[in-house]
Amino acid sequence: MSSGIRRLVPSFIRRRYALKFGIVLLVIGLSVGAIGIVETSMITDTVEQTVLTDQQDQAVQEATEIDNWNDRNDQLLLSTAQAPIFAASQDDEQASGTETEDLEAIDSYLEDVYNELPENTRVNALYVDTSTDSGDVLAGTENASSLDDLAFPETDELESASAYTVQRTDPYLIEDDVSLVFDERPVRSYYVGIPGTDRAVVLTFDLADRSSNSPTVWQSETVVTIVDDEGQIIADDAYLGYGSDPENTAFGETYGNAELLDAAEEDSLGALRFDDAPTDVLQQEPYNFSPDGYVVGYYTTGEDWTVLVHTTEDQALGVVDSIGQFGALITLASVLIIAVLGAVIGRNTAGSIDRLTEKAKQMESGNLDVELESNRIDNIGRLYDGFDSMRDELKNSLREAEDARAEAEDERERVGRMNAHLEQKADEYSTVMQTAADGDLTARMDPESENEAMGEIATEFNEMLGELETTVDQLSQFATDVATASEQVTASSEEVQTASAEVSASVQEISDGADRQHQSLQSIDSELNTLSTTTEEIAASSSQVATLAERTANTSRDGSDTAQEAIDACEDLEDEHQAVVEEFEELEMQVDQIAELTETITEIAAQTNMLALNASIEASRSASDGDTGGFSTVAEEVKELSQDVKVAAEQIDERLEAVESQTARSATEVDQTTDEIERVNDLVTAVVDDLEEIATYAQETNDGVQEISAATEQQAASTQEVVAMVDEVASISEETTAEAETVAAAAEEQTSALTEVTGSAQQLSQQATTLSAALDRFETDATADAEDAALLDAAVAGEEASAITSASAGMTDGSDDIDDGDGNVDGTTDADGTTANANSDEDADTEASVFEFTDDQAE
Repeated sequence: MSSGIRRLVPSFIRRRYALKFGIVLLVIGLSVGAIGIVETSMITDTVEQTVLTDQQDQAVQEATEIDNWNDRNDQLLLSTAQAPIFAASQDDEQASGTETEDLEAIDSYLEDVYNELPENTRVNALYVDTSTDSGDVLAGTENASSLDDLAFPETDELESASAYTVQRTDPYLIEDDVSLVFDERPVRSYYVGIPGTDRAVVLTFDLADRSSNSPTVWQSETVVTIVDDEGQIIADDAYLGYGSDPENTAFGETYGNAELLDAAEEDSLGALRFDDAPTDVLQQEPYNFSPDGYVVGYYTTGEDWTVLVHTTEDQALGVVDSIGQFGALITLASVLIIAVLGAVIGRNTAGSIDRLTEKAKQMESGNLDVELESNRIDNIGRLYDGFDSMRDELKNSLREAEDARAEAEDERERVGRMNAHLEQKADEYSTVMQTAADGDLTARMDPESENEAMGEIATEFNEMLGELETTVDQLSQFATDVATASEQVTASSEEVQTASAEVSASVQEISDGADRQHQSLQSIDSELNTLSTTTEEIAASSSQVATLAERTANTSRDGSDTAQEAIDACEDLEDEHQAVVEEFEELEMQVDQIAELTETITEIAAQTNMLALNASIEASRSASDGDTGGFSTVAEEVKELSQDVKVAAEQIDERLEAVESQTARSATEVDQTTDEIERVNDLVTAVVDDLEEIATYAQETNDGVQEISAATEQQAASTQEVVAMVDEVASISEETTAEAETVAAAAEEQTSALTEVTGSAQQLSQQATTLSAALDRFETDATADAEDAALLDAAVAGEEASAITSASAGMTDGSDDIDDGDGNVDGTTDADGTTANANSDEDADTEASVFEFTDDQAE
């Protein structure tokens, strides 16, 4: 990357440090200036955004104040409408069904409420009739007869006024009877219904005087306007112009800035900056707001009223301009400081570097005695010191180079002599190696040499040839011995092969006999399994019979217990019967008492009837005297009442007779039930005796069946043991058959192996002869020791005889283990029923010995 930059920079710049340093200073100055401008712009943007955020926060505060003002008016109205005086009038009206409300008391109450309202914003407090189209005023602080006279905008909605939710009108103008200057004032009314009536309470407040509650009312360069959803001004912080001149009021004026209102409609909260003058309505009275630029924060309330807070650009963004100017000055000062410092430092550095460059040129031309001193201790001073040290080192290096050149000449001559000697010794060693390669192992190298390494090579090579000569002599003798032993092994293996064939035939006969024995044991095992199954079925049946007998005995005992419980129940029932009899007797006594009461009631009814008759007579007398009072009516009612009592007494008497009859029948049935219970008790007692006898017989039957079941299970267990023993014998027979087949297979494999041994021995003999012929071409001085050769022959002969003897013994033992006619193989089954085939191990050992011998001979 640096090389690419060098190619782009012109050479006249790269050759002059001062020019490069000046360009770097220029780049740094421009960079600092650009960074300063960008940072200043970022800071001003940040501060401007902060100002806009503060502006929209002021709009939120104004909107919050308006919402609080509306909520306060709502609460004042609700507390007024919930006064007891309205509830009392409502209760009186509902109780009498007529209008009895105390309008004078209500008027007095509303007057008190009005006096307690905020003095600067209160207009009126009214009690109106919502059933009329004009909203008649029934009581309150106004002399108007209806709301229409007060320009109330929502008289058609009064009928549906809620008794629990305050409703608000749109701002409107009302006639001003107090002011001498203004004919009308902007107001807003709040109304709520009285529960259960067609009445409502209305409170009206002044919108112009609400400005005193504005948070920005004392900020001279800030104007707050509140516009409705149609863009008309309905409130502000300047009393809507209702301060001095009636010609300069702002209520109902069109705001005029469509761009701002559209932005407020799209986003309820925000702030904008305008670089031109505001609308005409803001430049005129009462606002007199006419800056060249301004900032507006806006917020739209839930009633679609948009609060607009205007602040002059100088007031809101004056600090932004100050920051921009200060940033520009700081940037310019930084660039100038960099330029001045760079010029001073660059000129001094460039002069020092130019002087050092001139001295370096003198050193380059060969003047190593040039003066290299500087008073500077910075990097350039250290560079002077470095050049001085480099000059001294260069002088020393030149002297050392001359000395090294002389030493190199001497060393070159010595190396030439050594190379000639090495070439001579290499030729001698090559001749000796070629002689040994041709078969003459008696050749030797001369170890005397000027080079120690060459002497070691000659010594080690001579030792190697000596060892190789001895090895070749031993191989020649061993090859001869191997050929002789191979011929003997061939003859012995043929004899062993014949014996193995005989062993294989005998083992095959043993395998056939064991197979027949195994089949017989399988038949016995099948019959015993059948017998065992039958015995188990008998045992299972006996167990089931025993279970049934035991269940019978248990059931008999349960029946006996149940019968005993039935006897106890009969006794309890008899006791209850006695209690019922006593209850019936008491019932008869109570019925007699009721009969006596009925007779008494009948007598009272007769006397009442007589009294009614006398009253009728007196009534007729009074009627003849001209008295038309209610005495005759009362007498008639008493007479009718006595007749009703008489009828009721007769009905009670009839029902008592029915109850007495039913009681008599119930007593008879209870007596019959007593006799039946005694008879059932006797029968249950007899059943208990029979069940106890059945339980005794069932228990005896259960004991007998349990003994039979135990004996049958014991027989089944014995049969299972016999089956297990037969299975074990069959398993042993099967193992014997398998072992016999294994022995037969081993014998066949042994025969095959002996055939291969014979072939291998013959091949080994041929290879030994070939090896002897190959070794005869080597010429050696060493001779084999006679005793070592004799010992080697004896060892080889001993191994051969041992192998043949082991093979013969194995075949003899195998031929003795023949079936003797009793179905068992001698030596295969011991006392505990396990099979041990000794012949297999011996044959395996014999086979291993033969193969081991063959491997030794091959080696």
